[in-house]
Amino acid sequence: MEDRGYDFVRVKARGKINLGLDVIRKRDDGYHEVRMIMQQVGLYDGIDIKRLGLCTDGNRYIDIETNLKYLPVNENNLAYKAAALLMDEYGIQESIFIKIRKLIPVAAGMAGGSADAAAVMKGLNKMFGLGLSTKELMERGVRLGADVPYCIMGGTALAEGIGDVLTPLKDMPPCYIVLAKPGINVSTKFVYGSLKLDEIKKHPDIDGLVQDIESQDLEGMSAKLGNVLEEVTEGMHPVITEIKQKMMKHGALNAMMSGSGPTVFGLFPNEKEIRRAYEALKQSGLAKNVYTSDIHNNRR
Repeated sequence: MEDRGYDFVRVKARGKINLGLDVIRKRDDGYHEVRMIMQQVGLYDGIDIKRLGLCTDGNRYIDIETNLKYLPVNENNLAYKAAALLMDEYGIQESIFIKIRKLIPVAAGMAGGSADAAAVMKGLNKMFGLGLSTKELMERGVRLGADVPYCIMGGTALAEGIGDVLTPLKDMPPCYIVLAKPGINVSTKFVYGSLKLDEIKKHPDIDGLVQDIESQDLEGMSAKLGNVLEEVTEGMHPVITEIKQKMMKHGALNAMMSGSGPTVFGLFPNEKEIRRAYEALKQSGLAKNVYTSDIHNNRR
């Protein structure tokens, strides 16, 4: 995180991919218990937070501006909720301005909203000198959503429970990534609701993925990528399958849908391969957004 003193803070809100996603059961409260391997990527939203001081009318304002006109800029935005959560708890009466430059695709299975919320929490912790540890921020972040604690922690992690029980892992082996989002949006709630647990054909080898990450075996890890939600989302949107096939044809070690989709990522061993895959996907018209990226680890 970069900052210019306490009046202005700039934070990178990094997107994530799921290297493995397994659903264990549906709980009585409606949530699903999962086992996932989460990994941050280089693609990020830019978050600028500016301190406005006390307003003369005695009210506190959280003003938000984004580069995407269709995104909410009120309490329906997760970044707003994150700011309000900390400011209410600590009795902060000053107003703030949050500028969000969205690069992570929206409704794409990359936790863009959760990443923005996590970045705002880290930024305000710095700005107002709240002194909260990463663990303390994570404990608060889970109130906003299951992915927020991971986005605060970052790096490579095993996520269990509803996604909020996190175990840091060794850094994922280095590689290059192509991300492709087709021109469709997917509801996470709908995908999980449509998943038939007793009809899952194959569960990903989460423990095997952990072992390959620990031993830095990129090819072994790539071969074990798996996401049980693909059965639901790919069934509704065959373009996801086409994108995966296009990536594999152009040198990906493997390709898979991230989260509930519809974004597909491919893992590549070198930059030459990702350039070819990127150009092929751009020319194919299968994806509305195509990006090249790398992985991001906390110890970098």
